[in-house]
Amino acid sequence: MAELTTLARPYAKAAFEHAQAHQQLASWSAMLGLAAAVSQDDTLQRVLKAPRLTSTEKATTFIDVCGDKFDAQARNFISVVAENGRLDLLPEIAAEFDLYKAEQEKLVDVEVTSAFALSTEQQDKLAKVLSARLSREVRLHATEDATLIGGVVIRAGDLVIDGSVRGKIAKLAEALKS
Repeated sequence: MAELTTLARPYAKAAFEHAQAHQQLASWSAMLGLAAAVSQDDTLQRVLKAPRLTSTEKATTFIDVCGDKFDAQARNFISVVAENGRLDLLPEIAAEFDLYKAEQEKLVDVEVTSAFALSTEQQDKLAKVLSARLSREVRLHATEDATLIGGVVIRAGDLVIDGSVRGKIAKLAEALKS
């Protein structure tokens, strides 16, 4: 996983810098999201892995599948990625691009998993507290997981805050073992 991210990063950075310079972050994010989804299609993957096709033919096929959703710069980007044999990295490139975009916009997606459903008021309060702590605007995504027993697990990028009863029991068990 880390290796794929390392390979995808230069492409994502180049796309981000281009999109930022031309004030097209949203359209490039959408284009890369589409490219990532298309690249994961089973039929297209078989075509793109065909050894008899040149990188130009692979790029042309990929661009034809996406139709008029790509502007000239996006088509050129796909061609460069194809020339370097990296079309399989498009999902990672899109994810890295979105990370750069979120950093630029001071925005963070936060996954909150709770044992019970959180009310809108609780979600708003949690988003406000996290926004202050992370110094970013927070987009909260809440899910339920009854196996937590109680409490919440918060994930924001690399940050994980485990305030669940299940997590506390696991820590207690670990402490008792040592």
